[in-house]
Amino acid sequence: MESDSKKKRDFLLPASILIAALLVSISLVYSVGKRAGGDDNKLTGNLVDNVKVPDSSPINIKPISSEDHILGDVDASVKIIEFSDLECPFCKSFHQTMQKVLENYGNKVAWVYRHYPIDQLHSKARKEAEASECANELGGPLGSEASNQAFWAYVDKIFEITPSNDGLDLKQLPEIAAEIGLDKTKFEECLASGRQAEKVEAGVRDAANAGARGTPYSIVIAKSGKKYIIPGALPFNDPDPSRLSVKLIVDEALK
Repeated sequence: MESDSKKKRDFLLPASILIAALLVSISLVYSVGKRAGGDDNKLTGNLVDNVKVPDSSPINIKPISSEDHILGDVDASVKIIEFSDLECPFCKSFHQTMQKVLENYGNKVAWVYRHYPIDQLHSKARKEAEASECANELGGPLGSEASNQAFWAYVDKIFEITPSNDGLDLKQLPEIAAEIGLDKTKFEECLASGRQAEKVEAGVRDAANAGARGTPYSIVIAKSGKKYIIPGALPFNDPDPSRLSVKLIVDEALK
């Protein structure tokens, strides 16, 4: 009996450690996304200094290129690189915030979308990210305005219809493609081939190098080269001047 009890203890201990580590990881990821509206937003001193990246701490992020998905003027004074997960409820909310940014700032701001599906939380997000890249491929010549528009139309539709947290039926992915005017058969072939998987994985690596620990994770780059972090799904604006908002950060970057 004592030997059996010892075996059970020996089995349960590493299992308990693994579960605890997973819970800590999930808590960290969600704490990043939930920053908007929480007391963590109410910071002291100069609010912008709390999110400005010191020159001595460069962010290792891939430079913006023609391979990126960019909405807005590519020559905009301020660029916002967002790492996003298509099944993240905070990303769904922040997607609308970023649309509001472009509406309010026009050609002063460009929005760059990069993939960061968090597999531990959203098992469907990676395949949905690949689907958006298939939309990009089939929308027109790669790098063209047509392919870029197809990508954004697909991402917009995903966020519009998904309940988040793996609530979207993956069978809907080809239907979305057809709805935005893509060839459904070619789309299904692209998605089944897995040829967009590496591009999505490259986004995940880039997010890790840039310091992302959850989604949404966004980096604001001013024309001067100064960088600011948008920590989670901040609101576009906040009536309380002691709280961070996207507008506050963008206005600082535009100075």
